Amino acid sequence: MSRSKRHTSIRGIVAARSEKSDKRVANRTLRHRNKIVVQKLGEEAQPLVMNEVMTTWQMSKDGKSYFDPRKYPKQMRK
Repeated sequence: MSRSKRHTSIRGIVAARSEKSDKRVANRTLRHRNKIVVQKLGEEAQPLVMNEVMTTWQMSKDGKSYFDPRKYPKQMRK
């Protein structure tokens, strides 16, 4: 696997390696808030969605973007 390459030229925007911890925090917060909503309003309550709890702009990486693989060939390596 030392020479494996990406098939798609897309990378994260910021230098953060992963959003795993951010996603964990967001999902815990989402589950907690949905639990409170169900306790207060009952079973017919509308559940919250992820964007109401945390947006991608609040996480370590600000999403992904395409790059030119001819200009940055090293970025195509895994």
